[in-house]
Amino acid sequence: MSASIILSKRLREVFLDGKWIANTNYQEQIIDLSWHQASLKIYDLNSVALLTFHINYYLEGLLQVFNSGKLEISDRYSFDMKNITTEKEWNELKLRFLANAEAFCNKVAKLDEAILNEVFVHEKYGTYLRNIEAIIEHSYYHLGQVVLIKKMILSKVK
Repeated sequence: MSASIILSKRLREVFLDGKWIANTNYQEQIIDLSWHQASLKIYDLNSVALLTFHINYYLEGLLQVFNSGKLEISDRYSFDMKNITTEKEWNELKLRFLANAEAFCNKVAKLDEAILNEVFVHEKYGTYLRNIEAIIEHSYYHLGQVVLIKKMILSKVK
């Protein structure tokens, strides 16, 4: 199995359908939350909606690089989400996130293995492989937060 396929499977696991590492994935965690629940702030923690936006921001940015070669995102904007005030807005964010996750997994699966060791946009960002692995690690980090925040939200509802 190629390295690109292995990376794509790891991405699918964290975003769409995996259970091996965290016993859950983003889709499973966000799909059944209402916009009220997803937007709820507990203490000074980020909301589930904001964490979903944050990870999607990076997925969209990396997809743009894969499609055009241009990196136009900046870390400083990765939490700049407008408040979600309706179920429609939350559903749109969820669907955009899941569509981008699917597209990203598909793009990675189709990458020529030689590109994995090439420079990602600028040398300071390392290689394509480093950036794909960073997305996986960063996503698991925030998935853990999503799981804990969701548990806190659901325990408040009961």
